Amino acid sequence: METVGFIGLGNMGGGMSANIQRAGYPMVVYDLREEAALPLLEGGARLANTPAEVAAASDVTFTSLPGPYEVETVSLGASGVLEGIRPGAVYIDLSSSRPTLIREIEPRFRAKGAHVLDAPVSGGKTGAASGNLAVMVGGDREIFDRIKPVLDAFGDKVFYAGEIGAGSVAKLVHNMIGHSVRQAIAEGLTLGVKAGVDPEPLWECVRRGALGRMSFLHEGLVRTMFQGEYEPASFALNLAHKDISLATELAREYDVPMPMSTLAQQISLTAMNRGWGNADSSSTVRLQEEQAGVEVRAPQVDPDRAARFITTHPNAE
Repeated sequence: METVGFIGLGNMGGGMSANIQRAGYPMVVYDLREEAALPLLEGGARLANTPAEVAAASDVTFTSLPGPYEVETVSLGASGVLEGIRPGAVYIDLSSSRPTLIREIEPRFRAKGAHVLDAPVSGGKTGAASGNLAVMVGGDREIFDRIKPVLDAFGDKVFYAGEIGAGSVAKLVHNMIGHSVRQAIAEGLTLGVKAGVDPEPLWECVRRGALGRMSFLHEGLVRTMFQGEYEPASFALNLAHKDISLATELAREYDVPMPMSTLAQQISLTAMNRGWGNADSSSTVRLQEEQAGVEVRAPQVDPDRAARFITTHPNAE
């Protein structure tokens, strides 16, 4: 069985490394705070003095660190992972970091005959401890397949995202969308409560509707954006524009600031002025594609298979 090195035993790394150890892998560990390693040492892990020492003793070396500065320092700095790694060994960064950085790091390791994957995770401290983590992996597919059992030891949803850096891009996109959605939810709930609806029934109405089922994410964009087709409409843009206009009008009546929603209203108005009123409400994504200079197409994804996900989603009641 491969020896696994783990550097960074904090909120996320502590839980992930413990799950790797529980899966039976011999481990070599390092953290700036030696006390963070104690639970693993009690389980039989060996404590290293430097990241280079971890890498020298390991077939697979993980880092779980706060950000790009720490990743660069630990991977490339004095007594870093690069200094100690052996030919054929694998370095995997689990941190939420800069995609450009891991793409700069990878050739340095390749020159030593070693391999690099980026594999940021989503699920928080609780998920790290329980093993309920999404792991988004970028790098060589053959290396991913080879070490996937180690990833499965701490993540229940391990995805191959693409070439090096793809995992980091996917994680940043995931969190960016999450933060934006939370802001829109906050706007809606404050408006609803100030307009006289109790929080619990308002929350139930939102989570049990199409939004709560995330039907656009799981099925709607597969039929529209992925195909580049917006007719016939499932819900027409002119109706969506009417609804968001009524919501922002209500917000003005109750003095509730709605920055995200007001922007969405203006975007829908721009799309209406393109003559897309009878097209699907998701046709607004075409404006974003135009401005970004890229089309998001995946015609190979089966819309019917995607739709079946909604029927098993916890909120699809």
